[in-house]
Amino acid sequence: MGQKLKIIGWLSIGALAGALTTVSLQTVARGNMAPLPLEELQQLAAVFGMVKSDYVEPVDEKKLITEAISGMVASLDPHSQYFDKKSFKEFSEGTSGRFVGVGIEISQEDGVVKIVSPIEGSPADRAGLKPNDLITKVDDTPLKGLSLSEAVKRMRGEPKTKVVLTVFRKDENRTFPVTIIREEIKTQSVKSKLIEPGYGWIRVSQFQERTVEDFARKIEEMYKQDPQLKGLVLDLRNDPGGLLDAAVALSAAFLPDNVTVVTTNGQLAESKFTYKASPQFWRRNNSNDPITRMTLATGGALKKVPLVVLVNEGSASASEIVAGALQDYKRATLMGSQTFGKGSVQTVRQLGPDTALKITTARYYTPNGRAIQAKGIVPDVMLDETAEGNVFAALRTREADLGKHLLNGKEAEEAKDPAREKAREEAMKKMEEDAKKPLAERRLPEFGSDKDFQLAQALKQLKGQPVKASTTLAERKVEKKD
Repeated sequence: MGQKLKIIGWLSIGALAGALTTVSLQTVARGNMAPLPLEELQQLAAVFGMVKSDYVEPVDEKKLITEAISGMVASLDPHSQYFDKKSFKEFSEGTSGRFVGVGIEISQEDGVVKIVSPIEGSPADRAGLKPNDLITKVDDTPLKGLSLSEAVKRMRGEPKTKVVLTVFRKDENRTFPVTIIREEIKTQSVKSKLIEPGYGWIRVSQFQERTVEDFARKIEEMYKQDPQLKGLVLDLRNDPGGLLDAAVALSAAFLPDNVTVVTTNGQLAESKFTYKASPQFWRRNNSNDPITRMTLATGGALKKVPLVVLVNEGSASASEIVAGALQDYKRATLMGSQTFGKGSVQTVRQLGPDTALKITTARYYTPNGRAIQAKGIVPDVMLDETAEGNVFAALRTREADLGKHLLNGKEAEEAKDPAREKAREEAMKKMEEDAKKPLAERRLPEFGSDKDFQLAQALKQLKGQPVKASTTLAERKVEKKD
């Protein structure tokens, strides 16, 4: 296959939500490097010397160089990035779905860390921590007022080290300490359940190293529970992406053998590639293929079961590859809202043992040649988030909203939409009003719950019943860059 590109999910909250990447670890040395601009490099050296000698106080030379590299790379597009030792470690952990910590999924409620759920079999799970428990302190550090990322950092650490969490349990109205020994945690990126007899739901929250195996196992378990499935919902909402080979494998689970799943195209020869629905494109180290095993175990049922795919503005990169392939082959009905639009490929070149450069090297395209960059995938059926509407959709950030984003490459950009700007203003007013309500009234129902409006519509679609489609959502065109 030559040098195989892999897409890695990298999601940051806020302006870069859904900023997903693609990775291939390669050496930085190249025989065809372009000539260096000597005059500009001399200016850079002169500025470095002046800052070092003339600045009001001594500066760290390594920090200056690191910041110069970071600034140069960040000026390219929202997804190119220089990784120092710390950020490269975090990036690597994100691709593997493994980290050292206590093993809990958390959120923040009124400035306090709240447990969403303990990861099954983790130290936190064994210690008896429960959903909705509040963590008020880590060791002797109060968490009130700290960011979620800071709280996470304090709970992570080295294997076999001790951490003391102070927990407030609402339903028992008591605060108590819990001592936990940190260990390597393997996150679960796949959830599934039978919604009702004959209909299943499987959710992929991120495409990690374990995703293909977990997906195949969950499907096998589902068919053991109900061998006569009449329909399946594949839930990719808020899936920021992940490994490309995992996305290709999941697509192949539903598609005919050896059809094209996605193509990439860029300046480098290795950036021009076609990925097909064949095990050689995702199987690692000659290992057993979970998709082939699952297909045999279910008698190929997944190739023909009626399928709905749920997507939204948070579905990006690898999840858009799956959605685009299934839509192009008319294998599934896509429902939800227009996806994020992360259609560029980033290659990570390791510079040293613990530093690397992530740089955009290609765009990717669906089997029919559609460019996803800055546009995304438009569902077959638009759905609001709730039965009451979708009033905050205009506020959600997509690839086209990011500064310095790449152009689509195939379609001319259009002028800014006045109607959308008006919708943003109305949504801002609505958000200010909702901010005054209790938190429980502001939160959207959990995906997969009996209050999940979009899942209910997907189920109706599978049953051939009338669906409550959105009357306000429409395709969002690629807007001109300022």
